[in-house]
Amino acid sequence: MQETISQTLEKIQPVSSNLLDKAQAHLDSLTKPPSSLGKLEELAKRYVAIQNNESPTLKKISTVVFAADHGVTAEGISAYPSEVTAQMVINFLNKGAAVNVLANHINAEVTIVDIGVNFQFESHPNLLDRKIALGTKNFSKEPSMTRSQAETSIVTGIEIATESAKKGIDILTTGEMGIGNTTPSSAIFSILGNTPVEYVTGRGTGIDDSTLTKKISIIIKGIDLHKPDPDDPIDILAKVGGFEIGGIAGLILGAAAQKIPVVVDGFISGAGAALALKMSPSAGDYIFSSHRSTEPGHKIFFELLGYPPLFDLNMRLGEGTGALLAVNLIQSAIKIYKEMATFQSAGVSNKQTS
Repeated sequence: MQETISQTLEKIQPVSSNLLDKAQAHLDSLTKPPSSLGKLEELAKRYVAIQNNESPTLKKISTVVFAADHGVTAEGISAYPSEVTAQMVINFLNKGAAVNVLANHINAEVTIVDIGVNFQFESHPNLLDRKIALGTKNFSKEPSMTRSQAETSIVTGIEIATESAKKGIDILTTGEMGIGNTTPSSAIFSILGNTPVEYVTGRGTGIDDSTLTKKISIIIKGIDLHKPDPDDPIDILAKVGGFEIGGIAGLILGAAAQKIPVVVDGFISGAGAALALKMSPSAGDYIFSSHRSTEPGHKIFFELLGYPPLFDLNMRLGEGTGALLAVNLIQSAIKIYKEMATFQSAGVSNKQTS
């Protein structure tokens, strides 16, 4: 497993600065004042550089939703029972969830990955069975998983990204489902951001004040007990993480190695992305952020990435909903880049120079 991860990391290279410059020059030749379309122009030129193609395509969109359960829910840190994870996976497969509606809106395929749900599903064409275990362990008492399991979760994501490249996918988006998964995500952001737990921990599915206090204490207990190495993202994942978080990290690393842009959803996806960035800072060149979650720790992801969120709609659902909304903006940016007239082609006078 470690060999696959190492080989993937070796393949990740920064995008071409020359292509970024060429894309910006093309954007400046369009019939508008320079930079007047703001972040849309930034999206367009980054997408061009990622695809290494001055005539980029954005037709085949794939949303990958990793699902897993968490042993730490035994501590009563969520507003919902853990069996909701499996119930929501079935809802995804029946195309009844928000992620399905938003994916359908942009004609994106949705793949659900059972990477560690505490339930045995019947086979389904849109369900990938990559179950590592029936949920993680309770990290307030023992490590969430073994290091080998952590590596397997990452490799699972890498393999899915590799298969996506073979299928000609133009862009990937991340999603997840796992009751209790804001708890390991908060732990990860506390460690990577060197920030007190209480500053990065929010209400998740809507817990009350007493449950929030308990959640914070459980995270502190787990970190103090296992002492994850802040310079070893696999160690962090193994000690306080989740299988779906590792899968997301691997998907991002695999996408970067295959030069596929990937749109990262909210807080939990951000935790996976933060681990990926720790493993390969150059992977950030291939990441598009989407929205800012209401979870306070999400700000650390944007600090690590170096790009701000595209929007803030007070969302905290997860599933991949924010990432799918962001694809609409990226599509618009590419249409501007490819279809808008230049000053020369339109016969419009450009800005006067003194």
